[in-house]
Amino acid sequence: MRMLTHSGIFSENEENMYSLTPVSSILVQNKSLDLSGFLLAMLHPFVVNPFQSMSAWFKSDGEPSPFSVEYGCGVWEMTERNFNFNTVFNEGMASDSNFLTNVLLEECGHVFEGLKSLVDVGGGTGSTAMAIAEAFPTVSCSVLELPQVVSTIKEKGCVEFIAGDMFDYIPPADAVLLKWILHDWNDEECVSILKRCKEAIISREDGGGKVIIIDVVMGSNKCYEKSNTSQIYMDMLMMVMCNGAERGEQEWEKIFIDSGFKDYKITPTLGLRSVIEVYP
Repeated sequence: MRMLTHSGIFSENEENMYSLTPVSSILVQNKSLDLSGFLLAMLHPFVVNPFQSMSAWFKSDGEPSPFSVEYGCGVWEMTERNFNFNTVFNEGMASDSNFLTNVLLEECGHVFEGLKSLVDVGGGTGSTAMAIAEAFPTVSCSVLELPQVVSTIKEKGCVEFIAGDMFDYIPPADAVLLKWILHDWNDEECVSILKRCKEAIISREDGGGKVIIIDVVMGSNKCYEKSNTSQIYMDMLMMVMCNGAERGEQEWEKIFIDSGFKDYKITPTLGLRSVIEVYP
């Protein structure tokens, strides 16, 4: 308890009584802003153990990540093979989405104005898409996800779930949403995904025509050191889990240009993450 109090997880009064702090408040289950599911996902053995294989990965010949060294397959293959990990991972991403979407709609809701349709690529169990559909009833929302994710989801209101692979096909829409997706992939794979997005979006002249990316832009919040530290930790996690990376603005710009896009706008209002609107 002394260690947790020093770390800011709990506070202690003069009578040696402990209470929650803003940090631990969001880790309490059954709260509206509950990140406990995300924490459990990040502490799952399948996420933690690959850090022990970093030395073997450095010495390996062509293994894409320490995760693949540890388990002989990639993260997404593991979600297909292991039901428990698939469930914990999806619940963790839903927990993060619930937390993030409140800020997204309040601070950056304008990015969805004027849209008639939106497809959330890799949208998990649909938490973000459902929140957008509720806030903007005129926007028709769908989620594209891997079959092993869609098979576990019951029908959820007006949001349509589509089983598929974003590398093969993305359904047409005014806008494509990529929330915490591109940092899972290397530059070449990101270009492939964005080219599919470009094929899917309706032309800008018809009121659509943009990709909405929610992801880390390294160094975007220069006034908040803890945010920058978290970005660096996430960059390390992406390297270990899937040979992905967090990127700075110049790295993002190169990917956009290589994908055939001409313009973008970054809004750094989501803590360690930003909203990036990308236009053809």
